[in-house]
Amino acid sequence: MADWQDYPTYRGDAAHTVVGTLQVLPALHSPQLDNRRDILIHLPPSYAQGERRYPVIYMHDGQNLFDQATSYAGEWEVDETMQALGLEAIVVGVPNAGERRMDEYSPFCDARRGGGQGDLYLAFIVETLKPLIDRDFRTRPGREHTAIMGSSMGGLISLYAFFRYPEVFGRAGVMSLSAWFAKKAILPYVRQAPFVPGKIYLDVGTREGGDSRLDRLALRAFSRRYCASVRQVRDLLVEKGYRPGQDLLYVEEVGAIHHESAWSRRLPEALRFLLTLASLLKKRKARAVSQAQTRRKRA
Repeated sequence: MADWQDYPTYRGDAAHTVVGTLQVLPALHSPQLDNRRDILIHLPPSYAQGERRYPVIYMHDGQNLFDQATSYAGEWEVDETMQALGLEAIVVGVPNAGERRMDEYSPFCDARRGGGQGDLYLAFIVETLKPLIDRDFRTRPGREHTAIMGSSMGGLISLYAFFRYPEVFGRAGVMSLSAWFAKKAILPYVRQAPFVPGKIYLDVGTREGGDSRLDRLALRAFSRRYCASVRQVRDLLVEKGYRPGQDLLYVEEVGAIHHESAWSRRLPEALRFLLTLASLLKKRKARAVSQAQTRRKRA
């Protein structure tokens, strides 16, 4: 087992805002990217009480998920939200690589902003991180119990991962999707990808450009374009066969800006939608097995 540490012990005397059980694996090396980062894992309250296994959500920008003290733009309050909703799942926080964040969160290259290492980043999660998590913790490793989630560029890499690794991820949480990146390269990619069973949560705010008064017209125009690009993705997903309210939940929050506070506010609805999948599929599978047994008995 890897050298997982209790988060308060790891932080030492430093103040933090973590609720519940959070563990950290310091400086995990990525052979795919040749860099290191701490890995955070939040365990459900019942984890220490038995041998139950749990679904897993892999979330990007791990610095901003659990602790206000490490956040550079505000905390998502994932730990508080999971406990308040009574959701039983393991959440893995994968911190971004700072200046290399844009590169790692897009498989597509943008002439002005970079990108292009998204496949390596996902290979790190799929080939290095996930086997480690499945080995050290009581997970449900199947795709129907494995989700990937992020916002902005983290939303872009999450949607891409859903179609790039259909055998690994059965759910994707896509907040304030940066669909505009690299001339909307995500659109043709999703269009040509085969249909993947599962669930997709997709959202956007109508003021993604922000609240600055310096150039209201430009910001409003940016927000309109941003929102329109996410609607294009929504429409494309519906065309591919994702049923609104069942396979696809689209949320458009009026007045919401591009910020952690907005993603934290929409997080409960996203988690409730995504985490129903595992239990529903389990019930369907049990029902199918029962019906098959009944048929065999009758035969």
